[in-house]
Amino acid sequence: MSSRELVILGTASQVPTRTRNHNGYVLRWDGLTILFDPGEGTQRQLLLAGVSAASVDRICLTHLHGDHSLGLPGVLARRAVDDAPGPAVLHFPAASLRDVRVLRHAGAPAGPVPAVEVPVESDGVQARGLAGGSEWVLTAAALDHRIPAVGYRVEEPDGVTFRPERLVALGISGPDVGRLAETGEIAIGNRVVLLDEVTQPRRGQSVAVVMDTRVCAGAVEIARDVDVLLCESTYLDVDADLAAAYGHLTARQAAEIAVAAGARLLALTHFSRRYGDDVEQFAVEARRAVRAAGADLEVVAVRDLDRLALPARRA
Repeated sequence: MSSRELVILGTASQVPTRTRNHNGYVLRWDGLTILFDPGEGTQRQLLLAGVSAASVDRICLTHLHGDHSLGLPGVLARRAVDDAPGPAVLHFPAASLRDVRVLRHAGAPAGPVPAVEVPVESDGVQARGLAGGSEWVLTAAALDHRIPAVGYRVEEPDGVTFRPERLVALGISGPDVGRLAETGEIAIGNRVVLLDEVTQPRRGQSVAVVMDTRVCAGAVEIARDVDVLLCESTYLDVDADLAAAYGHLTARQAAEIAVAAGARLLALTHFSRRYGDDVEQFAVEARRAVRAAGADLEVVAVRDLDRLALPARRA
């Protein structure tokens, strides 16, 4: 199993279908587990996907429409039943604090299940930490929906990686490699070797989650140069007027955002039931937009319980 992957729990827009559950997306990032938009049925979908509710460290709500949030009480309660090691951290638009607290009380007559509320007050960094020895950063940006909504991004900072052939050529091995990484230089014989001489830049990996929104600058910026953009594509282009009216994207618009942002992989989700069960038609429309733009972008239409490993690091 990949140590960094997206697990797709549900892909339906507004109402579930026979083949699509309400929204739910898990990002497994080394030792960190983040749950995005737990709609109804998320607790069961976690079970089917083999993801323990107790393992969820953070829950990020893009907005408080029911198909993105009504599974929150069940997930929080399940974490308590399963003796999770600590309270989950909740991120959500600050303007929706009252709605979040209603959900925290739902089904909990003895009082809300413990959770740490970290409302998104403004764009930018919301949290950071270490997982599996690597730093991660969670950022958010405001989107354009009918109610307050934000997009999220999880990334690791850019770093460096050692060039083995240079280490060998300069006679650096064993504990000396660690000392060089820590101090930035090391004396070998009668010369000082600098870290830059034996390393090359390493791009940090990144994932963005953009749910219900119209086309807006925030959607492009949160997805800038990401390895994976998980993006809503509620409508096809033939219904672009409905997308604008209800604050959503078409598959073509999702592709245009991904192209403008320079994303590597576009994963389409949040499909309207008006088009039936064939989600590949969304990918076909998005790929057509990608070709028209002359961009190098992979497009997939995800299905419930799919797993997407992050692409290999960029050279």
